[in-house]
Order: sequence, then structure tokens, then C-alpha cells
Amino acid sequence: MQEAASSKADNKDNFASQVMGQLKQDILTGFFKPGEKLRMARLKERYNVGISPLREALSQLLIEQLVVVENQRGFRVHPISKAEMLDIYETRAYIEALCISLAIQRGDDEWEAGILAAAHKMRKFNDKLEKEPHEWERRHQAFHSAIAEGCQSPTLLQVRRSLYEKASRYRNLWLKKNMLDTEIFDANQKEHDQLIEALLNNDADQAKALIHEHLLSPSRTLLATEGFE
Repeated sequence: MQEAASSKADNKDNFASQVMGQLKQDILTGFFKPGEKLRMARLKERYNVGISPLREALSQLLIEQLVVVENQRGFRVHPISKAEMLDIYETRAYIEALCISLAIQRGDDEWEAGILAAAHKMRKFNDKLEKEPHEWERRHQAFHSAIAEGCQSPTLLQVRRSLYEKASRYRNLWLKKNMLDTEIFDANQKEHDQLIEALLNNDADQAKALIHEHLLSPSRTLLATEGFE
């Protein structure tokens, strides 16, 4: 009986976790817009679940600052702002530079091979950016993750992952507005090539400077976006 009860509880937790993951992804990719009211009827229909797992998911996303609570009137997607964006991106730039510095010290041949493989997969998808921007972004993130993982610090990587998720909504805005601009996209790819060269040469100072500039570039572009306060 105890094993059955435990199994039932585990299944319930796994189900709630799946719902949270789906809702979280919809928020990060912009399916639900910043500030949009999250109506239970719509959520129940989209995820084919009841109220209980939805409330658990929303409570967890409240902790992660992806939703906000209105006074007794339900939940909304966390709004975006220039102030929050700058704070997230500046913090990300310093964390990523720290990851890279440690990765150059601790990385080996396998780490270098992983970077080159991830870069190759990203480049192969360049021509499909307009049709599948989210897949290109997934490969882009995989490239940067391959670099950062060389730091071999689970704690640091967890902080990095959290900041990436917080930046995702701003990143998606930048993708929609700028990545189809050939000049901007080419410059972005050139920065990747320069970063790879610095990493393979074990040039920590150059690599940190490059990643800092690379990560801050989208935020500077978005600062000039009309209607974004």
C-alpha cells in the first residue's frame, strides 16, 4: 500500500512538473506575451489538465519570477522592462566570462571538440533561420553551453542556466526584430568565429572580452526599440 501511494505521488509530481515545463516554455518563447493574463480556462484547454497541476505550475513559476499574482484575480506573465533587461544581461555577461575563464583552465581536447561540433550544427542551420528561428536559437544556445560546460562547476552552470532563461524573452524580441537583418546576423556569426579562435588559443583575456561584448550587444539594440520601456 505504501509503495502504491508513493508511486501515485511520484506520478502526480511528474505530471505537475511536465505542465510547468510546457507553460514555462510557452512563456519563454513568447506564446504568452509579457503582461498577458493567464486565464485558467485557456490553460486547461491548452495543456489538457485540471486546476490543481496548473496552480502548482504557476506557483513554481511565481518563484522563478516568470509570472506575477494579481490581487485575488489570478496570474499574469511577468512584464518586461529595460531596467530588468539591462540587469539580466549585464549579470549574464560577467557570469559567462567567469565560466569561460575557468573553462580555458580546465577544458581538454574533448571540450574543444564539443565546441567545434556545436558550432558546425549551428552553422548548418543558418539558411533556415527565417523559417525556424527557435531551432536556430536552440543550436545557438547549445554552442554557448558547450563552451561554458568546460568550467566544470555545477553551481556556476546552474546560475548561468537561470539567467539564460530570464533573458530568453528579451532574446526572442531581438531575434524577431534583428536576426533577419543580414548585416546583424553576419556580425553575430563573426563574433562566434572570433570567440572560437580565442578559446582554441587559450587566450582567456580575449575570450572574456569577446563574450562580454557578444552578450551585451542584443540588449543595446533593444534599448532603441520603440514601445519598449
